[in-house]
Amino acid sequence: MTLKDLHIDKSWTLFLDRDGVINKKLENDYVKHSTEFEFLDGALNALRILDGIFGTIVIVTNQQSIGKKIILPEDLELIHRNMMYEITFMKGRIDKIYHSPYLAAENHPTRKPGIGMALQAKQDFPHIDFEKSLIVGDSLSDMEFGRNAGMKTVYISPETKADERIDFNFRSLIYFAHSLTQ
Repeated sequence: MTLKDLHIDKSWTLFLDRDGVINKKLENDYVKHSTEFEFLDGALNALRILDGIFGTIVIVTNQQSIGKKIILPEDLELIHRNMMYEITFMKGRIDKIYHSPYLAAENHPTRKPGIGMALQAKQDFPHIDFEKSLIVGDSLSDMEFGRNAGMKTVYISPETKADERIDFNFRSLIYFAHSLTQ
């Protein structure tokens, strides 16, 4: 199966992980301030392209830095406000951002691979159909989230990974976006 076989149009929803997909992931650390947030190469252009393809685009991100008391919820809000400003300025679109502040050990249903953030998105956007949704992420937890919700999964990594939870592999968000326009 290829992405073309899915016949993606404006009735589809795109779920995006944040760290490692949109912005550079900090090794053994968290993005704690807007000055530490750095878009990955091509991510802003990818979001502009994806805006023309998907009807709804949301971010779903685990942010246990809040649960660890490394940052405050207001810090995350500021990081996201600045990120959204840049995305909008570059003609991209994110309809809403969902985050789970809980620690991995808490096993909270909103924390990926749980589907709580997907259910929140469906409550906010009732037209969302998980069978017509993709999750793009850089971890197997993201892929499990997609599988648990009934979505197709797109794994972002410089290395192709073979795993039954992964439907499609791409080097980056921009490679994924370009594949939808060819």
